[in-house]
Amino acid sequence: MLARVRPYLPTAFFAFMIVYFAFHALTGDKGLLTEKSRETTLAARQAELSRLQAERRDLEARVRLLRDDHLSRDLLEERARALLGFADPRDYVIRVHKRQQARS
Repeated sequence: MLARVRPYLPTAFFAFMIVYFAFHALTGDKGLLTEKSRETTLAARQAELSRLQAERRDLEARVRLLRDDHLSRDLLEERARALLGFADPRDYVIRVHKRQQARS
């Protein structure tokens, strides 16, 4: 029985290897069928990157205005009020309560 099957073992092994690699080429992490999810992830990451770059530019501009050689009085007053909790009598104060996140 083994003598009759022995000539087909290399062919069966190579056929198994072809099926194995074809399956992973289609469904693996970098497979052909996961291209859409990679594109979606890439678009989300690019949007996050542009948002973070804009936030960084804003923070750099604020830091530049708070340096000793070029101090913006308005920005300094705004930061002092925010940190100390003071308000000018002529200011309108709108309090917004943060929602508590559900704890898991």
